[in-house]
Amino acid sequence: MVQFFLRGLTPLLGLLLSFNAAAAEQSAAADPTMTVDRAKQLIETGEGLQTIPKKVWKQILTPDQYKILWQSGTERPFTGALLNENRSGVFVTAGCRIPVFHSEHKFKSGTGWPSFWEVFDQDNIILKEDYSWFGIKRIEVLSKCGEHLGHVFEDGPQPTGLRYCINSDALAFVPE
Repeated sequence: MVQFFLRGLTPLLGLLLSFNAAAAEQSAAADPTMTVDRAKQLIETGEGLQTIPKKVWKQILTPDQYKILWQSGTERPFTGALLNENRSGVFVTAGCRIPVFHSEHKFKSGTGWPSFWEVFDQDNIILKEDYSWFGIKRIEVLSKCGEHLGHVFEDGPQPTGLRYCINSDALAFVPE
């Protein structure tokens, strides 16, 4: 009985430790004197994004974007503005404006979220084990500046077999 209980706690403890480590890393790098104008300059240049504190992100982003990007939230399926975006272009993160997906890799998965079978640039994302959903192991997709985008699953189309299931509110679309 004790072993069963401890096995159930292991993913939860891992989640708490990773959440605390990520929060400590973001807060250690964050500049407490940062202004919204300065943050917008950094976003435009793509430099020093880790120094933008969450209180400033909260002022820059919509409430839904903030909840998804910085609190690992998700939008309701079939509600996202980019679900049916079919133009040619690049999907960037809604906050840091990092290019993460190209329209040629987007496909209709039927899941209710924009789905991609490949990333734009592997150096722009971080994949991390995530046990936050009932202790089930998933792979979280983060931007290189720490924004939560969604999750990746191994049930996508060829040639990769991957399905990057991404929140619309985590992205912005830049047409070509």
